Order: sequence, then structure tokens, then C-alpha cells
Amino acid sequence: MMEKKTLTPRKIIDSNGKVIYNESAQAWNVIKLKKELFDEFPELKEKRSSFSYKLKFFRDIPEFEKVLKKLRAEKEDVMPLLLFLYKEGSEQ
Repeated sequence: MMEKKTLTPRKIIDSNGKVIYNESAQAWNVIKLKKELFDEFPELKEKRSSFSYKLKFFRDIPEFEKVLKKLRAEKEDVMPLLLFLYKEGSEQ
């Protein structure tokens, strides 16, 4: 198995976007990434490259803080990407 290389941004990214319904999959499984993200992760523009992701969800702040403490102790050179999901108000 090939080793994964963590993509690291050069600056803080604060971006908002939409989760889109995919008709063919009949699921809310498309997240459109904004230009700000591609500016900080230019590797994502490489069409012949392959990318993956790891998603972790923590039920509460103390659980999340334990993981941050572990990252600090291990001196990991990686920053987590925070993704907040929102249900938008009705447009009726």
C-alpha cells in the first residue's frame, strides 16, 4: 500500500458551500469545493492524481480535545480540516 501524503494549506481557509443531491445515486453525497480550497491545495488540480480522505466525527468537545492532545504529543505535522454540516432553512 502506498504511503499517503497529507496536504497542508499555507493559510487559514474559511469557506462556505453547499451539499448537493446526486440524482443518479439518489443521495446527498456531493460537496462542491470552493476556489479558496484549490488555491491552498493546488495538488487537487492534478487530474491524473488520486486523492482520498479520512473523516472522523467526535460526539463532544472533550473527545475532540483528547485527539488534539494526542496530535500535539505525537508532534504530528498535520492539521485537521473542520467540516460543519448545516440544514438550510426552507425557501418557501
